[in-house]
Amino acid sequence: MSTSSKKVERVLMVDDDDNIRLIAEMSLEGLTDWQLSTACCGNEALAQIEQHHPDLVLLDMMMPDMDGIAVFKEIKARFGSDAPRVIFMTAKVQTQEIDQYISMGVAGVIMKPFDPMCLPDNINQILATN
Repeated sequence: MSTSSKKVERVLMVDDDDNIRLIAEMSLEGLTDWQLSTACCGNEALAQIEQHHPDLVLLDMMMPDMDGIAVFKEIKARFGSDAPRVIFMTAKVQTQEIDQYISMGVAGVIMKPFDPMCLPDNINQILATN
């Protein structure tokens, strides 16, 4: 089964902001049946991926230890074809940057701040096009 057609069951939310993680967690746990885990930095995210094998990683772009691009590249290097799909989450992005991220292999980009009531639908829309 290809990665793009795999059903989402486990999601890892990576963000250095406690409030963003809490809001996303409440949204995704309340509106989906996904198993959610969280990480506050890139290194913790890589350890969580190794341990829990999520189907999807929601990855903040700006974090203090490793930015989202560095984490994404490390995910691809470590896990290769078994890497989970990744959606970047960022407050600062321009159209050409989104195109660059997509060409790198991310599933999509969600702008922050996001609407917690729409977050699962936004994720599903991105995954449906991949």
